Amino acid sequence: MKYIILLGDGMADEPNDQLGGKTPLEVANTPNMDRMSRGGRVGLAATVPDGFHPGSDVANLSVFGYNPAECYSGRSPLEAASMGVELAPEDVAFRLNFVWLEAHFGKLYMGDFSAGHITTEDSRELIATLQAELGGDEFNFYPGVSYRHLLVWKNGKDQLTFTPPHDISTQSVEDYMPQGEGAEILLDLTNSAQMLLHDHPINNRRVAEQKLPANSIWLWGHGRKPAMETYRERFGLTGSVISAVDLIKGIGVNAGLDIIEVPGATGYLDTNYRGKAEYAIDSLKSRDFVYVHVEAPDEAAHGGLLQEKIAAIESFDRDVVGTILERIDEIGDCRILVLPDHPTPVALRTHTSDSVPFVLYDSRCDMDSSASAYTEAEAQKSGVQIPGYQLLTMLLEH
Repeated sequence: MKYIILLGDGMADEPNDQLGGKTPLEVANTPNMDRMSRGGRVGLAATVPDGFHPGSDVANLSVFGYNPAECYSGRSPLEAASMGVELAPEDVAFRLNFVWLEAHFGKLYMGDFSAGHITTEDSRELIATLQAELGGDEFNFYPGVSYRHLLVWKNGKDQLTFTPPHDISTQSVEDYMPQGEGAEILLDLTNSAQMLLHDHPINNRRVAEQKLPANSIWLWGHGRKPAMETYRERFGLTGSVISAVDLIKGIGVNAGLDIIEVPGATGYLDTNYRGKAEYAIDSLKSRDFVYVHVEAPDEAAHGGLLQEKIAAIESFDRDVVGTILERIDEIGDCRILVLPDHPTPVALRTHTSDSVPFVLYDSRCDMDSSASAYTEAEAQKSGVQIPGYQLLTMLLEH
């Protein structure tokens, strides 16, 4: 038996006035997820436990089968694992975004949480400058992908509060600065980074090309190294993770799963959807489990891009879910779980804690389902609601 999770990040949404009160999932053409829903088990999963921020870290930990209340220690330690950065017990890791802050009437606003989705090539040069000028005994900067990077504070403080930059798009940042013990040190570091970035050749070129400059760093998602059992220890399973996002890869590393790189996987709207499915099928020839993560719907929603989110959902259905179903005979007996990690309503441009619709499909038989399509409303009608971290045991039939 093979086990497959196909996750469309942020696919779930709320009724949207521009869509006549429907959600993007209700409007999108998704014949493959609809087919699975008619023959599978449909319900709602609470992937964000009470008291937790609705981040992709917490939500994906749940979908991977880990109870965040038992193992969550912060987002960035998971990303550090993906990047091969070994954390000492006293180290604190931070997600470092390159952002564009816009000055307006004497205030700074979060103009773009991704600095115009800066390329990995451009951002790596900026990280190299920060490491050369500000890195050393106390702080170290590590390059990631696009706008997503890592800062490690040796012997750092962790009693701090931060705000994810995508939660405050277009808002003034003055009320969202770091708070807590050591916050002033991080603010000084941010100010020093801003001075280095202000006239950096990379940013000068980006401005000349009418692209947004990465004129600041933004720190958030901090934490210390987590302790997690591997899939082999918990379930006796081998498996792999396919994603362009360091966070998801990092959860996979901590879970003892292989990380598979797919050419053209970008973590954005132009990602290689079909390639992810094809590599997943190939990975199952030698493994029991695969987790395929697609970031595109979430990125579109954070940008307030309604039609782009619908298009990303349709690409996910056609090229990821559809490819898996087309080649299911090649895979053999399998159980497939399809869902988002959390809702990302386009109107809000950020995550919510609402439960998400899931569909569990078994290649061997139809399940008892009254659903006619894969939507939030159909999942609500099912009357089924479970904690997100129980999805994996349901998938495995344990």
